[in-house]
This record gives sequence, structure tokens and C-alpha cells, in this order.
Amino acid sequence: MSPTYREQKEEEVSNNFKQHRTRLENEQKRLREELDQLENAARPIDERREGSPFGKREEEATESLELERRLALEKQVTSQITEVEHALHKFEEGTYGLCDSCGQPIAPDRLEALPQAGLCLDCKAKNTRTRVPPG
Repeated sequence: MSPTYREQKEEEVSNNFKQHRTRLENEQKRLREELDQLENAARPIDERREGSPFGKREEEATESLELERRLALEKQVTSQITEVEHALHKFEEGTYGLCDSCGQPIAPDRLEALPQAGLCLDCKAKNTRTRVPPG
């Protein structure tokens, strides 16, 4: 007996979800490695540049700028890790592919493009509009 259209669609969705999970797991690993590299790349404070005509002030300004940039990158990578881990947790709960806000299915094309998407396009648009900075 051949599978019904519904069974074929369910199998297709299941295969897509497996691919999404693999992509998420790989992304989680990559992001964690990137975060480790950022943390390990921090120069020790006692490592100073030699020979600057402006001396210690230039060194401190440069170090401050490097620290701010590294912290911003760490924050961005940490945020991405959180999104990926949330999506992987949704697999464990059996809620992957459902919008965190309204509970409706997230469009397959959206999940294909962004497997860690937690909101459907409608809720994402509403969320973006409500968070417009004053201006």
C-alpha cells in the first residue's frame, strides 16, 4: 500500500526538521568555538606596546577600544548561541517549528533560511514594530 499524501508530507517535514537540527547543532559548535577564540584572544594587561610617542595614554585607549569591540562580539555570539540552544530545546519539547508567541507553525521557508527562528513572520513583524527606538 502506497503512503498517503499526508504521510508523505509528514515524512518530508520530519526529514527537514532533522536537517534543521543538524544545522543547529553544527552552528552551536561553531559559535562556541568562536566564543572561545574571542575569549582566548584577549591580550594580557601586562603585555604592552613599546615605543609609542604618546606613551601609556595611547596604549590604554587602544586597549579600551579592543576590549569594547571584543565584548560586543562576545555579546553577539552569546546571543546567537542562546537562540540556537532555544531552538534545540524546542526539539526536545516537541515544539520546534511553532511560534513562541502565537503557537502557530512557522513557515518552512523561514525555518530553512533561519533554523533558529522562534517567531512566525507576523509575530516577528509585530515584535519589531513594538521595539522601535524613540526617535
